Amino acid sequence: MHTREDIFNTLRDALVELFEIEPERVTPQANLYTDLEIDSIDAIDLIDHVCRQTGRKLDANDFRTVRTVEDVVQAMWQKQAPDA
Repeated sequence: MHTREDIFNTLRDALVELFEIEPERVTPQANLYTDLEIDSIDAIDLIDHVCRQTGRKLDANDFRTVRTVEDVVQAMWQKQAPDA
């Protein structure tokens, strides 16, 4: 089971690797679309990459409500919860 910190670190690493975003810009409060300039196609690539890294599957419906890095961490965290 991954901790929230593990999920955050995986997400941050993915944003740095895939989109060349400076690591210090990736904070829990950072908005994916306005602060980090991720578009919807980039978001799909990000979901795919993080899912491969964590083994947790998110689909497009899970991603519709996320806006911040913390939202993604929360969505991934809920997917691994026993009652998810």
